[in-house]
Amino acid sequence: MPEPADPRWAAVADTLTWTTPPSAAYEPVDRLGRWFRDGTLNAAVNCADRHPADRAAIHWEGEPGDRRTLTFGELDREVAALAVALRSLGVAPGDRVALHLGWLPEAVAAMLACARIGAPFCLIPTPLPVEALAERLEFVAPRVLITQDGAWRHGTIIPTKSRVDEALTAAGGVQHTVVVRRTGLDVAWYEGDRWLHDLLAPARMPPPAPVDPVPALPAEHPLLLTWLAHRRGRPVLAVHGTANLLAAASAVHRYGLSHGGAFWCPVDLASIGAQVHGVLGPLACGDTTVMFEGTVDIPNHRRLWDIIERYAVSTVLTTPSVLARVRGWADAAPPESSLRTLNRVIAMGEPLRPDLRAWIADRVTGEKDAVVDAWGQIELGGIVAVDAPADPGRLPDAGLAVVDGASEVPDGTAGELVLRRPWAGTLRAIEGEIGYDHWRRWPGVYATGDRAVRHGNGQLEFLGRIDPVVSVSGQLVSLAEVRDVLLEHPFLRAAEVVSVADPRVGRRIVACVVPTPDALAGPALAGELVAIVREALGGLARPQTVLFADRFGTDLPDDVRRRALEVVAASVADATAHVTWSQVRAAATL
Repeated sequence: MPEPADPRWAAVADTLTWTTPPSAAYEPVDRLGRWFRDGTLNAAVNCADRHPADRAAIHWEGEPGDRRTLTFGELDREVAALAVALRSLGVAPGDRVALHLGWLPEAVAAMLACARIGAPFCLIPTPLPVEALAERLEFVAPRVLITQDGAWRHGTIIPTKSRVDEALTAAGGVQHTVVVRRTGLDVAWYEGDRWLHDLLAPARMPPPAPVDPVPALPAEHPLLLTWLAHRRGRPVLAVHGTANLLAAASAVHRYGLSHGGAFWCPVDLASIGAQVHGVLGPLACGDTTVMFEGTVDIPNHRRLWDIIERYAVSTVLTTPSVLARVRGWADAAPPESSLRTLNRVIAMGEPLRPDLRAWIADRVTGEKDAVVDAWGQIELGGIVAVDAPADPGRLPDAGLAVVDGASEVPDGTAGELVLRRPWAGTLRAIEGEIGYDHWRRWPGVYATGDRAVRHGNGQLEFLGRIDPVVSVSGQLVSLAEVRDVLLEHPFLRAAEVVSVADPRVGRRIVACVVPTPDALAGPALAGELVAIVREALGGLARPQTVLFADRFGTDLPDDVRRRALEVVAASVADATAHVTWSQVRAAATL
């Protein structure tokens, strides 16, 4: 079943700017293989320096309504200045930098400044609670942390710097905290704290300060670190290589996603989809990327359409959850004026339901062929396949197949999705203990852990995960992790966590718990359970529904019990409910 790498990767490599061109696109060494042997390059050069200086690189607007446009020339100067500033703080190739930033131009400049130096960077979500933030900082062990005084989020300000300060009391090793002045929020100041604008001032003084030479980095030099779903206490990081990620990002952008023009990826910047397809892909291809701070419903429900119209957006890439939320706003029907330039809407991160796809085609794009479903994984560096590629003849093929055991299943039959061909964007290393080994399930292929079905027309329909990891609003959540947090509560004897379809967020997490005899099963206890999950794992992991069961019997196998609980959970709309084991047993027969 295994096949060699698609020869089109060599043509993709030719679109990048190399200091030393590679002698081979791919070599089958070990399970990960070796990509772009002997090649050296720099990601910052590919994403900023090599493009026309007067071309718009970024259109950005903040939640309060402020706006900025940076040309490639301006972006390149910002990146060079920030790289000098980071070097002045001791950052060297191989040192790690944590970015606790939202969608800001400074975040993009920081990503590329780290890439220019050769310092791998890691985005940490701004809404994370202090405990989870401290855990991630401890695991990444960055030399420098870049954050902001506060972050706008849904009309309020998240005290980002304050949370960082508290987290750093539990996570050592960070030598400097660099702070972006964004909201004007008063912040405490400690040894090692530096304002970003103060660091950049010397590089902006006339005459311009000398710019450090741009290092030529090995093709697989670490570029980006991103989080996999993990069990608490055992975080897992995926390490992505420079040329690997640039090649995959540029190939997917130019041949899979976009026909050109302004590109907008309205998802959280901490997701790999935003970093790879909202930043690296468009910039590497010399396209204009649109960025926004906050959410699409602030200041009003028309923000999505206003941004599309204001910046003549031609392609939108987002999650089905965002699109479903917009569909539900009666006061935000898409106006024709906002859609004149829009020719593609692409969904990623979750299965795209047929009803939502039909609504986009009918009300947004005006044609079904302009609605695209994309599939990918964090481990693979983002999107791998789209059901309607922009240029199918040039997009490298990952050899997707649907299998059951060691053989492919016929069309119309669901199975596990595997990659028979190597993919350039695949991670270079995993740090931490991972419970799902993609390379050991089926000989010679990459097992995704996702379910899919291939239809008679050859198109794949992606059905979601087969293991206890689900996508909620485009972010992976470990259901086993949620269960373990719940079981720490003293009033629970047993717990199981499942997910069911939800039009608002794609999947809704449901906690099915058995309380102790002395516990008062009701809204108060449910609220405590939701709160401890939110505090430990963040808001996306919290259960939206808590089912109180009288017991978990031993007369159903674990997988049958889970499916039965999913059936029961799908019928419950309230935040809390009570179920009996007899109801669960009855659901097992449906």
